[in-house]
Amino acid sequence: MYKANFTANILHNQAVGVSVSNTTVSGLKNPINITIFLEESLKANQIPKCVFLDFTATGRSNNHWKDYGCKTVKHEDYINCSCDHLTYFAVLLQVSASVSQYHLKILTIISKVGSGISLVFLIVTIILYIVGRRTTNDNSLKIHINLATALILLNVHFLPSEEVAALRNDSLCRYVAILLHYSLLCTFTWMAIEGFHLYILLCKVFSIYIRKYILKLCLVGWGFPAVVVILVVCADKDVYGLREIPTSEDNGTSIFMIMRCYINNITVNYVTSLCLFVLVFLFNLIMLSITVSKIMSMRSRKTPGENRKAFKDICGILGITCLLGTSWGLVFLSFGPVNLPSLYLFSILNSLQGFFIFLWYFSSKQRAGANTTSSDTHSTKT
Repeated sequence: MYKANFTANILHNQAVGVSVSNTTVSGLKNPINITIFLEESLKANQIPKCVFLDFTATGRSNNHWKDYGCKTVKHEDYINCSCDHLTYFAVLLQVSASVSQYHLKILTIISKVGSGISLVFLIVTIILYIVGRRTTNDNSLKIHINLATALILLNVHFLPSEEVAALRNDSLCRYVAILLHYSLLCTFTWMAIEGFHLYILLCKVFSIYIRKYILKLCLVGWGFPAVVVILVVCADKDVYGLREIPTSEDNGTSIFMIMRCYINNITVNYVTSLCLFVLVFLFNLIMLSITVSKIMSMRSRKTPGENRKAFKDICGILGITCLLGTSWGLVFLSFGPVNLPSLYLFSILNSLQGFFIFLWYFSSKQRAGANTTSSDTHSTKT
């Protein structure tokens, strides 16, 4: 047994060293079984994982732990590691995933199917815009198209993420992770821009002239996420790469890992992604509340005969909710008894966001065509 000072997450702060005459051994037909007895029971939110210290990839000083070729089986008072190669092995503790392998696989399938559907309809939306752009100069539609483009990038890099991770190609995985992070930040930023534009339309009584309005929005929508990603890469490009998601069977005995190419540093993920989304979510939630309040105020002043248009108002609110990304806030409910329902709703609604944007864009075009002679006194000009 060797004292393991490399990380505080090593079980019992010890690693098992096995070697054969300084020879690298791998691909064994009969795996090496290593049993590690527990000095105390693991906490409910801790999952053990058998890993080895990869000297060939990064050298001893970098303490780079990997898990390929190893299987973890947890028992009541010991952990069994079964590996097909020899090197230094240890058991790292990870905070457990909030769902089992069964549910995580279903959520993954839902997300991939929904993202595939969204990708198709987002591309159709872009095509419709390109074909009909000469007939409209609506800033709102231009902003919708930029959000649609950000979602296309997000879906294009999300869909193959798991498959790319399985290839174990560090460079390719890092490339996908960087672009996935960038497209996610772009999506959040354009959601915030949707809220800002809605604020101008609703809260400003008189027309506002903002010179090069759309150009300035594009600089923010595409430039700000690029700055964030570049800063992260310059600080430490290795935070982008293989991210392992631990899951377990319902009985808690067998440990499985689902891999993706994304940010593997939880602190960086929280600071650059979650914090930005919290700000966007709160701002857009305020904008949505103002919108609903104004619609209800206008509805209360209408005669009973006009109440048949209430359905259109509801559809409008749902459309704005989609554009503002309010449904992404379901992630804040992913704990306790509402954990699974909120995760399923989150996966369904947000993976289909592109489809909902297509419906909103199509209905907006229909309304614009029916009101070509009318002007919106609250719209901004470029």
